[in-house]
Amino acid sequence: MRIIINTSSMVPIYEQIIDQIKALIRKGELKENDCLPSVRALSKELKISALTVKKAYDNLENDGFTVTVHGKGTYVAATNSELILEEQKKELEADLEKAIQKGRRCGISDEEMKSLFELILEG
Repeated sequence: MRIIINTSSMVPIYEQIIDQIKALIRKGELKENDCLPSVRALSKELKISALTVKKAYDNLENDGFTVTVHGKGTYVAATNSELILEEQKKELEADLEKAIQKGRRCGISDEEMKSLFELILEG
């Protein structure tokens, strides 16, 4: 598992870890029952605090992406296709919001954006 931290990003490090692990699960690179690196191992590898990694792992577990077995480690949870689909929809929604904001900054009307979107959908 490869996690890349951008220390100059405005996104907190624990959120970067969460986003990247979720992406690996969505892509199928991390599968059900795969073991994540230990908190200590990942913190050492990334040269960050173990508390930061723990916070990321706790959030992943709360979101239903992982399961922690005390004394054994953190594992990818059973794939919940609805949960993954919902995450993908949120990601797409954020991308579309950025595109709409960019269009408005460029002076493109909502109607023009709708027409452009429909054209793109028709492929």
